[in-house]
Amino acid sequence: MEQKKVTKFDLVESVYLETNCEKKTVQTVLESVLENIKSSLKDGATIELRGFGTFEPRLRKGRSRARNPKTGEELSVAPHYVAAFRSGQELKNALWELPVPAKKS
Repeated sequence: MEQKKVTKFDLVESVYLETNCEKKTVQTVLESVLENIKSSLKDGATIELRGFGTFEPRLRKGRSRARNPKTGEELSVAPHYVAAFRSGQELKNALWELPVPAKKS
């Protein structure tokens, strides 16, 4: 399966065509939703979107002997939070319907 990339612009265009709202309004709403998700995660909250999935801040352990893959330099990484996503059941079921490409031999 060929990897496709959907950008914010593509999402705005798609919602615009489906709803007939002004593009500027759709863009403002999308930006607001994303900003609210980001600020909620920064506050330590979990965002649950039923049927889609859950975003949550997850603590990653620090490491004293990490390596910069670009330079090979050894460095230390402090414990920090990352954004994690768990897909909901409806999304999982939708992805099960994707065709699986045959293996090349």
